[in-house]
Amino acid sequence: MTEFERFKARLESLEKLGLNLDLERRKDFTAANGWNLDHYEAELPSESPGEPLDGGSFRAAQTVLLDYKFPPPNLITGIFLPDQPLEKRVMLLRAHFLGFTFYFGVKVCGVSDELRAGKNGQERVWGYRYATLEGHFERGQIEFLIVKNLISGGVQFKIDAFSQTGLIRNLIYRVGFSLFGRRLQRRFARQSMLRMQTLVAQALKSGQVVGSSPKISSAQGNPEVQDKLEELTEAKGV
Repeated sequence: MTEFERFKARLESLEKLGLNLDLERRKDFTAANGWNLDHYEAELPSESPGEPLDGGSFRAAQTVLLDYKFPPPNLITGIFLPDQPLEKRVMLLRAHFLGFTFYFGVKVCGVSDELRAGKNGQERVWGYRYATLEGHFERGQIEFLIVKNLISGGVQFKIDAFSQTGLIRNLIYRVGFSLFGRRLQRRFARQSMLRMQTLVAQALKSGQVVGSSPKISSAQGNPEVQDKLEELTEAKGV
């Protein structure tokens, strides 16, 4: 068995982990009940009115989002299987912040691809959301959407999230996350917005498709990541 095959097997085993929150109780996840509620949006280059254009802003942003290219790589790295369908995707997120390294297990729990009525007319919407797995430092869900107004041609990138600090057994991580966790969330969102704008602008300027099929090459041969995968899977006996 090759190194890649061993890594793939470990990542697939994370699929057996459950979420650490009950999404059926979404109505209870409010600020009054101690949850963080976040909304961010950024304008992307507009298109002609109507459905998204091939080679246009919406499609470029869609590719960036699908490949998980929008997070700043010095802050967040997403590790996932390249051949896994988006709706079944499980990811190990590795975050760096002020000298701390945090590992987050998440799973895609919904994909959006629809035409809906917006406040300024019909909108084409595409994106997905993922929620936290058992062993995560937080409980919550975050949704990423690319939205095009079919009347004006305006395109936006939106992030909506709800979260709450979970159980953190490691004392060093617990202190670090209590000090920096909220700042990490906000920095992730702000820099993701800027990076999405930059990557889409580059794609339109070059006329090339941004990204490709999801890669895991950044994790191959990384003992630190593989050790964390083993830690997560062994904790559940998988």
